[in-house]
Amino acid sequence: APEETVTGSFASFISAARPEHLSQTVRQRSKRMILDSLGVGLVGSTTRVFDIALRYCRLYSSVAVSSVYGKPGVKLSPTLAAFTNGVATHSMDFDDTWHPATHPSGAVLPALLAASQMLPPNTKPNGLDFLLAFNVGLEVQGRLMHFSTEAHDIPKR
Repeated sequence: APEETVTGSFASFISAARPEHLSQTVRQRSKRMILDSLGVGLVGSTTRVFDIALRYCRLYSSVAVSSVYGKPGVKLSPTLAAFTNGVATHSMDFDDTWHPATHPSGAVLPALLAASQMLPPNTKPNGLDFLLAFNVGLEVQGRLMHFSTEAHDIPKR
């Protein structure tokens, strides 16, 4: 049998993930993390660094379909909206954290929201699928952290 690669391991995990794998506790905590991240992002949308990122991204955004935190009616391309909303969240640094210092929701949620907005209306994820995608993103980030030389003391949980 061929040796399994890191990429293959990630792909197997991602393709096998199902909504029913999320326990009630994980669902509740995920909802709280999402609300926390959105709140921090909205506060962050009032910062100077967010304004700078938004002005820059508005210069280069092409397919404007994804929303920007705190700016009703402003849309950017999915990539630039994810970046701008990530800047908003990280500009406050009050969102959830892991050790070593990383903010999982601040990276995953903006990308997930931007990507979901670019989908045709009949293929948008329902709430449970959204929670699954959020948790898969967190898990991938957590697994990637194990490759960090600073991550040797991450709690095993």
